[in-house]
Amino acid sequence: MPFPRKLLHDEEELVLDLHPHWWYLVPQLAALLASVVLGGVVMAMTDAAWAQIPVGILILVCLLWFGVRYARWVTTNFVVTTDRLIYRHGVLSKHGIEIPLDRVNTVFFRQSLFERIIGSGDLVIESASETGRQAFSDVRRPNAVQNEIYLQIEANENRKYDRVGASMGGPDDPRASIPAQIRELDELRKQGLLTEAEFAAKKRQLLDRM
Repeated sequence: MPFPRKLLHDEEELVLDLHPHWWYLVPQLAALLASVVLGGVVMAMTDAAWAQIPVGILILVCLLWFGVRYARWVTTNFVVTTDRLIYRHGVLSKHGIEIPLDRVNTVFFRQSLFERIIGSGDLVIESASETGRQAFSDVRRPNAVQNEIYLQIEANENRKYDRVGASMGGPDDPRASIPAQIRELDELRKQGLLTEAEFAAKKRQLLDRM
């Protein structure tokens, strides 16, 4: 099930929409296949109901177990957009985590040797948001996802500075003096569009030009 586009913000674009790696389904699928094989062997060996009924129940239980696991797989989304990271899961009730890109501090991944072979792994995101540190397991190609997140963070920062530049006007604009630009930056900081560190860095750049 793809991530609903109606949940995207205005001018927000979907970059990645991932379900968990197929390894997420392997234990339940293996149990289902093993129960089917066992059922075939039992039916070939005997016609006794006392032997076939328990095996039939076992197959039904494994089928239900796989069905529930598949429903969770198809309704779990790890999403990267041009503005945020989103993790949603839940078959009937929905649960989700959203991390704005400008709050992400560090992204790193973990892979065992086997996970490297099959292209799976864990992704850990440390952020300045209320969620703090979040770990996501069974992520497809976590190193590629990590790179994409950093690319989107950089692009998001560039768009932010473009908006700052546009709000200040061109060199002929009377607001374009350095003190006026600093006041504009301070307003953006107060509105939460710039962090304290970003405000200080940009202010230092402007003062260096005086």
